Amino acid sequence: MLQFEEKLEEWLQSNIAEEKNPRRRKILEKGLGHGTIEFLRKIWFPTIGNFDHLYPEWEVRDYNNRYRYLDLAYKPNGVKGCIEIQGYGPHARDLDVRRFKDLCWRHSLLALDGWTILPIAYLSIKEEPTQCQQLILAFIGKFISSHPPSHLPWLEAEVVRLARRLLRPITPLDVATHLRISSRHSRRILHNLVDSQILLIASGKERVRSYKLRL
Repeated sequence: MLQFEEKLEEWLQSNIAEEKNPRRRKILEKGLGHGTIEFLRKIWFPTIGNFDHLYPEWEVRDYNNRYRYLDLAYKPNGVKGCIEIQGYGPHARDLDVRRFKDLCWRHSLLALDGWTILPIAYLSIKEEPTQCQQLILAFIGKFISSHPPSHLPWLEAEVVRLARRLLRPITPLDVATHLRISSRHSRRILHNLVDSQILLIASGKERVRSYKLRL
């Protein structure tokens, strides 16, 4: 966890140093919320291993020209991904009609502005970390080019496309069913993709049970 703490502080200070907007810099200097830090600690960093293209407290304007701040913006190559950590406590349980409508407007306007929004419940971070990690892999997969490396044979390219669509590691049975090939053939294709450093082994030692994309 020491590596996480060091990388987190380095990332946060880098965002503060590079920010010319005094409003966002002031917010960043106050530190990140507990829910955001726990998400980064338990979900993002163990899954991705870095904070590349990720921006905390990203500023946007709404239709009333007011400033709003996204918990985390993910912006590789200029695309717009938004991760919002939804707490659950007295604030969430007693959400009044006005705030509920405001939340709906917020998500609607972000979507119309081209943002892909991923709300994650704080309770899921605590109780369902593995599912949250798979969700993040699928979220990031939306921003990866839909075209596999051009040198891949057709069957291997189709396995890469399938792996990007799933919300979990891919298995030989997934490949065999999708491509209508034998289990032995599916394992051979998966092994080739591991050798090509496109896939990683997700589970299994003597006999590999599942694979995941290398990010």
